[in-house]
Amino acid sequence: MGRTTDLLIAIAPAIAIIAITATPALAADRQAIDIAPGRLGEAAIALGRQTGASIGMSDQSLAQLPTPAVRGTLSIDSALKALLKGTGARAKRVGPAGWRIVRAPSSPRPPAPAPILAAIAPAPDQPQADIIVTASKRDTPLARYAGVVETLDSNLFSTAEAAGGTVALLSRVASLSSTHAGAGRNKLFIRAIADSGVAGPTQATTGQYLGDMRLNYAAPDPDLKLYDVGRVEVLEGPQGTLYGAGSLGGIIRIMPNAPNLGEWGGQLSAGLSATQRGEPGVDLSGTINIPLVAEKVALRLVGYGVRDGGYIDDLRRNRDDVNRVQTWGGRAALRFAPDADWTIDLNGVYQHIDGDDAQYASRSVGRLERASAVAQPYASDYLLGNVRIERQWDTLRFVSSTGYVRHHLDESYDATQPEGFPALFTQRNHVDIFSTENRIVRDMDNGLGWILGASYLQSSSELHRSLTGFGTFGTAIAEPVIIPGVPIYGRGIPAAATGVRNRVREATLFGEASFEPVRGLIATVGGRLTNSRLSGRALDAVTALSTADLARAEAQADRDETIFLPSASILTDALGDVTLYARFQQGFRPGGLAVDDQRVRRFQNDRISTVELGARKGVPGRDRFAASANLAWTDWRNIQADVTDRIGLPTTANIGDGRIYTVEARVVLRPVAPLTLDASIIYNDSRLTQPAAFLRTLSFAGRSLDLPNVANLGGRMGIDWRAEMGDGGMLHLSGSARYVGKSRLGVGPILGQTQGDYVDTSLAANLRWGAVQYSLSLTNLLNSNGNRFSLGTPFDLNTDYYTPLRPRTVRLGVDFAF
Repeated sequence: MGRTTDLLIAIAPAIAIIAITATPALAADRQAIDIAPGRLGEAAIALGRQTGASIGMSDQSLAQLPTPAVRGTLSIDSALKALLKGTGARAKRVGPAGWRIVRAPSSPRPPAPAPILAAIAPAPDQPQADIIVTASKRDTPLARYAGVVETLDSNLFSTAEAAGGTVALLSRVASLSSTHAGAGRNKLFIRAIADSGVAGPTQATTGQYLGDMRLNYAAPDPDLKLYDVGRVEVLEGPQGTLYGAGSLGGIIRIMPNAPNLGEWGGQLSAGLSATQRGEPGVDLSGTINIPLVAEKVALRLVGYGVRDGGYIDDLRRNRDDVNRVQTWGGRAALRFAPDADWTIDLNGVYQHIDGDDAQYASRSVGRLERASAVAQPYASDYLLGNVRIERQWDTLRFVSSTGYVRHHLDESYDATQPEGFPALFTQRNHVDIFSTENRIVRDMDNGLGWILGASYLQSSSELHRSLTGFGTFGTAIAEPVIIPGVPIYGRGIPAAATGVRNRVREATLFGEASFEPVRGLIATVGGRLTNSRLSGRALDAVTALSTADLARAEAQADRDETIFLPSASILTDALGDVTLYARFQQGFRPGGLAVDDQRVRRFQNDRISTVELGARKGVPGRDRFAASANLAWTDWRNIQADVTDRIGLPTTANIGDGRIYTVEARVVLRPVAPLTLDASIIYNDSRLTQPAAFLRTLSFAGRSLDLPNVANLGGRMGIDWRAEMGDGGMLHLSGSARYVGKSRLGVGPILGQTQGDYVDTSLAANLRWGAVQYSLSLTNLLNSNGNRFSLGTPFDLNTDYYTPLRPRTVRLGVDFAF
C-alpha cells in the first residue's frame, strides 16, 4: 500500500499533461451564450467551454472579480466586453481563437474631494456575485454545496479585527469556539467536536489552512494575524474526504490576497487602543505590492506588529497588567505567471508571539486579579514556506502544493505547592510538518465535476518538559515532591521530566465526483484511502520508569494503519432558490504516545461519522432574504482527549465513545440596500455514552457524561450599514452581540468546572475618504467579566480560576492606501 501510494504521488504531476481540447470558434461567430452571475474566473471557463475559445488570465487575482450575467446570441468579442465591463480588466487577442484577460491601464487619480461633506446617500443596490466555495477544492457555487459553510470576505474585516487574528472569526461565526489560554496556544473547535481544553500532544480536531497549505497538526492554533486577507471560509465537518486526518470538526481556510501582476500599490495602518483598568495597546501594519516584470512576476510583502496591553494584576508579586502580549511577523508572496495558463506562487510566513504571563484570574482574590508565586510566560514561533503550481486548461485544472512548517510553542505553569518554594513547570512542543498534495480537478457547469488527488504528509512532534525550583537549595532534595521521580534543585536550575516524541507519515489517495442523474438533483460520492505510519519515543525519561514499560509502549506506537473514509451527499435546487441536501462523511485522527503519571502510554486513533440534513434559501449579502438550517447527528468512536493525569500534568487518553446532536440556523436580511441584519443560533447536545474504564466511576446511576469545552447553546446577532458619501466617501457602521452558553472544561469532577454563559458585544465605525480610512471600535460594551475558560494551572485545580473577557476597550485607527 505504502509503495503504491508513494509512486502515485510521485507521478501525479505528470498526469497533468492530459487536457481536453475543443474546436475553436471564430471571433466573429455569434453563438448562444448563457453565463450566470459569478466570478470572472468561472465566467471565463464557462465562456471558453460554450464557444471553444481559449481564454486565459495574466493575473490570477482577476479571477475573483464579480461579473454579471451574460445571455443571448453573441460573438466572443461582445460576450467578453459584457463580462469585463466595470471590472478594470480588458481582453487582448492572442490568436485566431485565443484571448488573454489583463488589467486595464490605470486611469488618472480623481481630484481630491472637497472639504465639505456631501449629504449621505444610500449605496446603490447593485447585483453581487454568487458565493463560490473554494475550500471544496472544486470551486463549487454555494447553491450546490451540500454542507454548512461561512464565507467572510475582506470587506467584512476592519484593521482592528485583522490585528485580533482568530478573535475576529470567533466573533462572526456562531459554530466556531475556542479555548482562551492565550494567543498562539488556543484550540479551535467547530460545532461541538471538541476533546478538551487542556493542551496535550493530540492532533487538532479542526484543520487550518493558508491557501492550500496546512497550518497545524499536533499543535494549537498559530493565530496568524489577518492583515491583507481576501477571504476566509469555515467549513463544518467532518471533511475527511478532501482534507484527511484532523478535520473532524471542519476546516478554516484563510486566503491571503495574491500578488497583483499589473499595478504597484500598498497600504499602511496604525491603531491605538485603551483598555479599562488596563494598559494601552498599539498595532502597526504595512503592505506593498511590486510588479517586478509587468504581467509576469510580482512580489507582495506584509509586515505587522501588535501589542495587546495587559489587564490582570498579580497581588502576590505586586505586579500590574501582567498579561501583555506582543506579536510581530509578516508574509511574502512571489507570483510568476509565464503565460495565461501557468501560475507559480512562492509563499513565506513568519510570526512570533511573546506572552509575558498567563491570562487567568482568581475570583476569590478579586476581579481581574490573582496571586501567583511566579510569572508564567509563553511564546510561539511559527515559520511556513510553500510552493504552489497551477496549470489551467478549458475545464481541467492541475494544482500542486508543497510546503514545510516549523512551529515551536513554549508554555509554563505555576507548579508551586502549599508551603513550598516557588516552582515552574515548562513544556516545549516542537512541531515540524512537511506536506505535498497534487490534484487534478475538472470544473463543470453549476458545481458538477470531479477531483482526483494524492498527498503525503510527515509530522514530527517533540514535547520536552522540565521542572524548575526557585528555592535556596543547592543540591537535589526529596521534598517537596511535585512530580514523582523529578528532583527539585532550587536556584532556578531545571530538572527534566519525561517527554514524548510522535511521528506520523501519511500517504493518501482521494477522489470525489458530482453528477446530475436527473435535472435538479446533484449526487456526490467520494472516498479517501490513507496509510499512516506511526512511531513514538520517550524523551528524557525519569529513572523511576521501568525499562520494560518503555519498550512495550514504544513497540505499540510503531505501527501502520490503513483507513478508508467514504462520503456521499445528495442535493436538489429544483425548488427555485431553495437548496435541500443530505450528507454523510467521516473523519479520523491517528494515535500516538503520551505521558501519563510519568509513564509512557499509547493512545489509539479515533473516528467520527456525521449524518446531516440541511436547507438553504438565498445567498447572504446578495439577496434580500437568506436563511439556512441544519440538523446533524455525529457518532464519535474511541475519542482522543487531552486530560490531566493524577499529578495534574497534561496527557492524552482514549475516553470512550460519544454522540452529538447539533441544530443550527441563520437568517440574513437586507430590508434596504445599505443595511444587513444577521442572526444565527446553534444548539449542541453532546454526551460521552460509553466512558472508558477509568471514567466509568464518574458516571452516576448509569448517566452519560457531557463532552467538554463547547457550549450547549450559542448565538450571534449582527448589524451592518454602509452608505456612500459625496466625492467617493464611504461610511460603514457595524455592531454585534454574541452569546456563549455554559460548558465544562473537561470530563469528570476534576476538570468539571463550568465556564461560559456570557455575552460579548462590539461596535465599529469606519469612514473612508479617498485613500484614507478612519476607524473607531469599541469591544465588550457591557464590560462583562464572564469566564471564557476555566483552566488556570493544572497543578492547582481547586482554586476558582477563570479567564475573563478583555475589559471594555476602545481603539482609534487610520489606514492609508497608495
